[in-house]
Amino acid sequence: MVETTKLQSKDRTIFFPRGDVGVLLLHGLGGTPIEMNNVARNFAERGHTVLCPTLAGHCGTEADLVATNWKDWYASAEDALTTLEQRCRVVLVGGLSMGAVLAAMLAARQPQRVHGLIMFAPTLWYDGWSIPWYRFLLKLFINTPSGRKYRFVEQEPYGLKDERLRMVLAQSMFSGDSTAAGLEATPALALRELWRLVDALKPELPELRQPTMVVHAREDDIASLSNLEYLQRNLGGMVESLVLDDSYHLVTLDRQRRLVIARAAAFVESVARSYERAGAHEHERLQVVA
Repeated sequence: MVETTKLQSKDRTIFFPRGDVGVLLLHGLGGTPIEMNNVARNFAERGHTVLCPTLAGHCGTEADLVATNWKDWYASAEDALTTLEQRCRVVLVGGLSMGAVLAAMLAARQPQRVHGLIMFAPTLWYDGWSIPWYRFLLKLFINTPSGRKYRFVEQEPYGLKDERLRMVLAQSMFSGDSTAAGLEATPALALRELWRLVDALKPELPELRQPTMVVHAREDDIASLSNLEYLQRNLGGMVESLVLDDSYHLVTLDRQRRLVIARAAAFVESVARSYERAGAHEHERLQVVA
């Protein structure tokens, strides 16, 4: 059974208190922690403490989302990191889509507090095959009076190659309950905040040296493989990459989710073991000095 905190009526935070290795998982723009539920459950079954917070402005209305900015989302992530630190000696941060970008920002700005990073379908720019050819005009359009009021309605395939899951997601998304599968449309002003987050992150990527895993679908309908390639070139540390051949954007939910979860879990355990060894060596060094 999912254990959740109840901070507000629309809060859908997922929390599994387990061992002293913690994983913070961040959902996407206009999304919900449910996007990370499969990953969270598996990690918890392996004995890890997992926290998937509801980011500021999410799981409500489009107006709720527009009332926040990327710094508010970052503050939500940082608060969750503080919660994990109270019970965990090793903490990794992961996220899906915009959540992956937010996780990278947290890792870059908190290098002593974040020991590893997992980026699921990181979205630095919208250039997937389902995005219209005139996408390069979006930034100009958003700065017009009409553009600021615009909303980008979700369309098929909704980030899913699995047709059965796609149908279920669409029914939930258009039900009017944003806590079930996220908003049915992304307000233009929220999209602009994502771009601002990306612009803030890019100069910090070379300083991000923690072990990093990036998962991306070759046929990602939202963000092309160029997002992964950019990170490989610009991240300051070692990058482990997993390229999927039978998934679209929502890699934590789609056809290859079991492979994604297994590889991500192995990465978490590898990072945890490396810190255990580092701690043992430091303990031995201090004993010799004493």
